[in-house]
Amino acid sequence: MKNLKKAAERIKKAVKNKEKIIIYGDSDLDGIVSVIIAKEAINNLGGNIVKICFPDRENGHGINEKSLEKIADLAPALLIAYDFGISNLKEIEMASKMGFEVIIVDHHQVPEKLPKALIVNPKQEGEKYPFKELAAAGLSYYLALALFDKIPESLKNSFLELTALATISDMMPIEKDNEEIVSKGLELIHTTWRPGIQALLKIYDTEYGLNRINKINSLLNIRDKDKEFPPAYTLLTCADEKEAKKIAQDLFEKNVEKKEKIGEILLEVEERIEDQSLPIVFEGDKSWELPLLGVVASLISKRKNKPVFLYREGKECFGTVRAPSGFNVVDTMEKSADILKGYGGHAKAAGFTIKKEKINQFYNNLIKYFS
Repeated sequence: MKNLKKAAERIKKAVKNKEKIIIYGDSDLDGIVSVIIAKEAINNLGGNIVKICFPDRENGHGINEKSLEKIADLAPALLIAYDFGISNLKEIEMASKMGFEVIIVDHHQVPEKLPKALIVNPKQEGEKYPFKELAAAGLSYYLALALFDKIPESLKNSFLELTALATISDMMPIEKDNEEIVSKGLELIHTTWRPGIQALLKIYDTEYGLNRINKINSLLNIRDKDKEFPPAYTLLTCADEKEAKKIAQDLFEKNVEKKEKIGEILLEVEERIEDQSLPIVFEGDKSWELPLLGVVASLISKRKNKPVFLYREGKECFGTVRAPSGFNVVDTMEKSADILKGYGGHAKAAGFTIKKEKINQFYNNLIKYFS
């Protein structure tokens, strides 16, 4: 895979020279697993990881300026971004000026202009690797393997089980590389050493197969903006059985609340849709929690069979997009790149950031495009 070996060699050089390393990942399960794999692999090699960080999604998707400002005093350092970065031209330029050397490990759709960084993404131009649909965790897993002459079997197995969970959670097609990762990973989960996964398996001990994994993933995708690390990161890296049980039970209870909030937003959006003939659903509100909007948008998109754009309103509006097969919302948003502060993602699932005064223009652009 293009740049995979280069990225591995650069990380190994940083480990050997005791350079400062920052691991920076998205706060969904795919990003969290990617970070855990990177952290445990680099720690195993004796690397100097000085910071693990996850940007608050309330400030938008991807790398953002506020998060970079918080780590500015750690420069110079090697900054490795997982599950985002491919669309963050300005932010990567800002990071470089601060003194960070950046590696991007991202599986999202590649825009026309790429940031100036070492990029691992099977969708980029000139990529000969045949399989394009790996999760970010799949890329992190392959990059971790490339760091070792011979990876310890227990470490490899542990990475596989995590990658399987993330691949399913991110709804990647279970074929080719992913089929191998998921089949092997799910076998290993039942003999896991991780107290966090053991605790989750016990909560859903009456469930079986993929249904059980999906329910576990629903807990692992719960966010908590008041804490430095996402709950899934804390749980999956927890070494204490009693503490893991407590965190897992807390997530189970929060999941009940999450479902209620999703139901309320879903009902509110559907009540607002007056003109059913419009080609898209486009709604926003100050009170909506951004991490919940992806699920709501997915449900409405399936019901209405059209693209859905939902956003949390503010001076800057942060949005989530979902669409049925046959649409490419990243290509669509590229037509409005001049008014968007940021955008990116997959063809059917993406996000955007835009100033409030530009929101009507964005809506009109979308109506015109989809009409």
